[in-house]
Amino acid sequence: MEETRPPPQAALSLCDSLVIWLQTFNTAAPCQDVKQLTNGVAMAQVLHQIDVAWFNESWLSRIKEDIGDNWRIKASNLKKVLQGIMSYYNEFLGQQVSEELIPDLTQITECADSVELGRLLQLILGCAVNCEKKQEHIQNIMTLEESVQHVVMTAIQELMSKEILSSPTNDALGELEQQLKRALEDLQEALAEKEELRQRCQELDMQVTALQDEKNSLVSENEMMNEKLDQLDGSFDDPNTMVAKKYFHAQLQLEQLQEENFRLEAAKDDYRVHCEELEKQLIEFQHRNDELTSLAEETRALKDEIDVLRATSDKASKLESTVEVYRQKLQDLNDLRKQVKTLQETNMMYMHNTVSLEEELKKANAARTQLETYKRQVQDLHSKLSSESKRADTLAFEMKRLEEKHEALLKEKERLIEQRDALKETNEELRCSQVQQDHLNQADASATKSYENLAAEIMPVEYREVFIRLQHENKMLRLQQEGTENERIEELQEQLEQKHRRMNELETEQRLSKERIRELQQQIEDLQKSLQEHGAKPEGESKSSHAWRHLICAYIRPAN
Repeated sequence: MEETRPPPQAALSLCDSLVIWLQTFNTAAPCQDVKQLTNGVAMAQVLHQIDVAWFNESWLSRIKEDIGDNWRIKASNLKKVLQGIMSYYNEFLGQQVSEELIPDLTQITECADSVELGRLLQLILGCAVNCEKKQEHIQNIMTLEESVQHVVMTAIQELMSKEILSSPTNDALGELEQQLKRALEDLQEALAEKEELRQRCQELDMQVTALQDEKNSLVSENEMMNEKLDQLDGSFDDPNTMVAKKYFHAQLQLEQLQEENFRLEAAKDDYRVHCEELEKQLIEFQHRNDELTSLAEETRALKDEIDVLRATSDKASKLESTVEVYRQKLQDLNDLRKQVKTLQETNMMYMHNTVSLEEELKKANAARTQLETYKRQVQDLHSKLSSESKRADTLAFEMKRLEEKHEALLKEKERLIEQRDALKETNEELRCSQVQQDHLNQADASATKSYENLAAEIMPVEYREVFIRLQHENKMLRLQQEGTENERIEELQEQLEQKHRRMNELETEQRLSKERIRELQQQIEDLQKSLQEHGAKPEGESKSSHAWRHLICAYIRPAN
């Protein structure tokens, strides 16, 4: 009888197996397929569960959750996750990740590439099996399906084979790595044998079930044949009958089937014994697997201890260098003590000088109040002086302007007198000539008068009105032009007076500023002379004079 087998299960890829392993962490973000993992939120939450101290809440808060289809934010989250994993490998585990294991984040965000995502999940798997809670994560891996376990173990072995340790020259660490690799190989062989035995047991169970069904069918068929045999027992006596022939033929088949049944029972017993032996081997392999797991844990513990010892060695070397530095400093202690004594003596001298300077400062403060009073008085006097000077300059300017007007009026008066004399002479000459002309014109007067009256009568009335109106308009325009010219002249004169007044004020201010500058220069020269006279005194006196100089400069600056 041909046995039926179930169809073989398709081999899972690295990414799919690691996604199934990732689902054991029960994250808040969904992680059912590759597309849901491209935003990096679920992977960040898994890293937070793997090592809470390293991937803390502040690091997790940098991962943005509400992303949508924004590939830039996805790339930013994946970059932060990859940077955190690399820093965890380099700083916490003391390992360097090979370039072959670093994924291409652009392919993950843009194309949802399962190969690149599998590399990133493989790095997260390495963090899980190397952290402080690695035993718990290994137990979670052992609860997965056999095919998933096989892919995960292969990923761990590949990760360990491509990791470059920070101190590869350590022989003990290399030997432990070799032992761990051998343990992983034995574990994989045991898992493969376990899988083969499980499949063989399933096949045997199926064969036993098929044989049991066949036995049952044969038993039922035998019972039916026995019943028919009882019914046809009377017709079996004659061997030549058809029924007897069928009976003998059925009896032969029954004997053959009984022999086949005995043979199958024997094979069943053999298979049962073989199955018991395989179960014993399976138990032995499980014990061996447990031993190898404990050996791997011991190897990890020894590796951690080696890391601690290496850190202790580095710390000891640093302490030795520090001790050498301190020894060098102790050698220079005598020089430092001498310098301390010298500094103490200098300090005492400075203390005496400070006491004397404080006394002089008190005197200077008292003198400063007097200087402030004098300064305010001088400022008041300067303000009064400037106001009086401005007033005097204004009066002088007004006086000058009045004098100029007086001179202009005198010149105008002289010009009018000369014009009057000239007009008198002209008038006398005209009067004499008029007297002479009167006699000549009396004869022609009558004729001229008649001629004018005749011209007036001849000129039309319209022309006469136009001529009179034009004469009137001409006269008004001349008067208006003279008025506008006079107003413009007055405005220009007013502006000129304002400019002269402003120039006078500026000259006054300039003159006062020059006087003030001369006074300040004189004060500075006096102060320099007094400072030069006191320059040959001792150091304490020079410092007191320096304080007086600051006080006087503080008095001069507000005055400026």
